[in-house]
Amino acid sequence: MRATCLFAPGDIQTVDMPDPTPAPGDIVVEVEAAGICGTDRHLFKGEFPATPGKILGHEFSGQVVEAGNTGFKPGQRVTCDPNIWCGTCDQCRRGRVNLCPNNIAIGIGRHGGFAEFCTLPASQAHLLPSDIDPRAGAFCEPLACTLHGMDIGAARPGETVIVIGGGVIGLLAVRLAVLAGAEVMLLTRTPSKQALGRRFGATWTCATREEAQQTWPNGADLVVECAGVADTVSMAPVLARAGGRVVVLGVLPQGQKTQIEPFDLLFREVDLRFSFLNPFTHARATRMIAEGLVDVSGLVTQDIALAEVPTLIANPPPAGDVRAIVTRFA
Repeated sequence: MRATCLFAPGDIQTVDMPDPTPAPGDIVVEVEAAGICGTDRHLFKGEFPATPGKILGHEFSGQVVEAGNTGFKPGQRVTCDPNIWCGTCDQCRRGRVNLCPNNIAIGIGRHGGFAEFCTLPASQAHLLPSDIDPRAGAFCEPLACTLHGMDIGAARPGETVIVIGGGVIGLLAVRLAVLAGAEVMLLTRTPSKQALGRRFGATWTCATREEAQQTWPNGADLVVECAGVADTVSMAPVLARAGGRVVVLGVLPQGQKTQIEPFDLLFREVDLRFSFLNPFTHARATRMIAEGLVDVSGLVTQDIALAEVPTLIANPPPAGDVRAIVTRFA
């Protein structure tokens, strides 16, 4: 089969690899759609830990072709929860499975979805409607991660929410905040992403911190940082009102530092928290996409072939890009 493999930081290639052999309890999925995530670019640059020699791709959906005795059936369409927790460590026993030190992530620690076929434990597969666009299934994983962050932020009806960053996570955060009954502002410099933000329900859009402060001079009840940039992480607490909350969903490169003013957070009692992965949220994300509560069709800005993946990952995304989806694997 054809697959895109990260052999080492800076060395990513689409190559021929053996077809996968399922272990007991695994299913084999013929991949139909796989999204290129910002984390894939961090992996390529060596800014996020990964196992060399593995096929990338942790946001994907496809059809079951081998099911064994798992309860799935060939032909069913599924989405993949890529994070395989150990279930026995202290963090797992406390219910903090996303902090499991033994987590093996599909597409990072074992072969993933940038391939014609992928094996995964049946426990990691979630059933999708047979008539759904497979590309929508590739958004279940980022939506699951966003759900965890928004659960932490706990937006309430009538509150104000500023979302920083107009990528996939930021736009999904906008939609979830709107569904929670909040009044939402999207802060992003890109006009096309501002338009998407309004389509997802944002009442306000702006390009700069100054514009946001002019609209809401007292700040927002909740600020959700989704850009993964040092400057916007520093900016987020400044945009929160006194007694407000900040959740950082964006991923900065490992080792990168940013600045905050502890006195300001103390004096205004701003709650600064971080969100990691998707503990117990993938099934909910799958239902929301399957039922149309979150319409992700407008987020696909490129349909690409597997052979194009190395070039896209090795370079910054083009202006206005939201999500490139691999839909051609041969």
